[in-house]
Amino acid sequence: MQEEQRNLLLAGVLIVAVMMVWTLLTPSPEPAGELAAGDPSVVSAQFDENGIPLPSVSAGDVPAASIPTALTRGNALALSERIIIDTESVDGSIALQGARLDDLHLRRYRETIEDDSPEITLLSPSATPGHTYVELGWTAADPDLSATLPNSSTAWAPLDPSVVLTPQTPVTLIASNGAGLSFTRIISVDENYLFTVTDSVTNSTSSEVNLNPYGLVARESEPEGQRFWISYEGPFGYLDGSRRTAGYGHLRDNGSVSHTSTGGWVGITDKYWMTTIAPDQDQEIEAHFTFYERNGSEFFRSDYVMAAQSVPAGGSLELTTQVFAGAKVVSLIDGYRNDVGIARFDLAMDWGWFFFLTKPFFLAINWINGFVGNFGVAILIFTVLVKMVFFPLANKSYESMSKMRKVQPEMEKIRERYKDDRTQQQQEMMELYKREKLNPLAGCLPIVVQIPVFFSLYQVLFVTIEMRHAPFFGWIQDLSAPDPTTIFNLFGLLPWSSGDLATIPFVGSFLLLGVWPLVMGFSMWFQMQLNPPPPDPMQRRIFALMPFFFTFLLAKFAAGLVIYWAWNNTLSILQQWVIMKRMGVDVNPFENIKLPGFITERLPNRPPPPDDD
Repeated sequence: MQEEQRNLLLAGVLIVAVMMVWTLLTPSPEPAGELAAGDPSVVSAQFDENGIPLPSVSAGDVPAASIPTALTRGNALALSERIIIDTESVDGSIALQGARLDDLHLRRYRETIEDDSPEITLLSPSATPGHTYVELGWTAADPDLSATLPNSSTAWAPLDPSVVLTPQTPVTLIASNGAGLSFTRIISVDENYLFTVTDSVTNSTSSEVNLNPYGLVARESEPEGQRFWISYEGPFGYLDGSRRTAGYGHLRDNGSVSHTSTGGWVGITDKYWMTTIAPDQDQEIEAHFTFYERNGSEFFRSDYVMAAQSVPAGGSLELTTQVFAGAKVVSLIDGYRNDVGIARFDLAMDWGWFFFLTKPFFLAINWINGFVGNFGVAILIFTVLVKMVFFPLANKSYESMSKMRKVQPEMEKIRERYKDDRTQQQQEMMELYKREKLNPLAGCLPIVVQIPVFFSLYQVLFVTIEMRHAPFFGWIQDLSAPDPTTIFNLFGLLPWSSGDLATIPFVGSFLLLGVWPLVMGFSMWFQMQLNPPPPDPMQRRIFALMPFFFTFLLAKFAAGLVIYWAWNNTLSILQQWVIMKRMGVDVNPFENIKLPGFITERLPNRPPPPDDD
């Protein structure tokens, strides 16, 4: 029985270690696709099986010979006349050719914490490496009619050429198919990241026409960088009552994934940013997540085609589409769900396995931050609140561990007395537990409780943009990034940088051991010394090495998470110390080092050291 209890405890600890190692080892740097040599001109007459124009490598109806294989951003922007976008949150432009939203910067976010760092570029025009854009258009079952409808090569004309798109001034664009159908597109933007596109069609012919509106978000190549299983990136959406995803690798292997839905939305998400399109939420759509290869380039796309819409002779049709292109700010996303009516738009945030804890944790930390003005301090206060919630459970566990430590000498005597009779030893141990009313497993409860709390907080720090570039104090200027200091260059005093150390083969990344991981490791080690030691010498060695293992492991994690763990350990030490004193237990954190089985004891099957005599 005792052996099973020890194994259960050890298994619980190892599960935490394995999950952390898995998190660390699962980033998968993926190569971005490259624009290959070939004809990069737009072939607007080519459509996919859904009637949507196939992705193009360039932008604009320009002779192929005059376009480089991969254009600079400036050259690509110059291929089409444009309407300027200018708000407090974004700046960029809309291409009049195709009426594409393909040029957008996020003014409130920069690539690094430096003040002069470039703004985040969210959307880029076709023919630039790794471009992403939004396109809305029309298709029809009749291929002859479909070829005349507005698409990526349509030249739209602004009603007012001098207008600039701002929250106060919408833009009106007009186009005609030259065969009795005229199109009007009104584009407005709020003060944040939501574009509202109102499309109307007027039919001046003598016959009814049936049109299928479509919308798409297209991306050339998979973005460079690391991706983690803890946060999804790629084509996704809310369709048919569920959050749907289709990762880059999955699409590359399978080509296309389709869903039918009434309303919903589709798009492409990154860790902190996303671009989505949401049609009228009462309309039936067929949505697709698709992978294409054209002219040697890879393309990923999220799109939808709406059920046929009838435009009577002499009549008109009007539809509204919501386009979100910006940062995944939780309050904004929730607001667009509640105020604009985008179905379950809150599911754009990936709250992870413990979503029922993760979002409440974030809301609590964000609320505290509103008072203290520092997310790091908010995490410390939140940790105290969590400790208060679990105080009765932790108190009971620490009392049980204190009792175990108090009877430790008697347990050692039993082991020594019956060291050759394991059955009798276990029976005597069980009698001791009954007599002293001890539960050896009670000490595991704080560890078990802390697992979902730890991963929920990790998810908060990892996926919420509110934590990105959020400073703490001193050298911690980004709680979502690892501690930038390292002990192996004396925290910046020696001439080599952390970047130089990271290039050392095999061990480079392990040399990046900062101040806060060391504080966390020491606090973990100190807390473990207050616990009753495992009876088995091998288990003692494993537990003795765990703080060192976690110190190196967590050195790569977000600094906010390491600070949380160090602070949580400190609070646990204070709580346990008080309980042990109250129960009359001698508090000697260095006593475990003297026990047999600590690192200094010789390993089994090794000869003893030679006698000095």
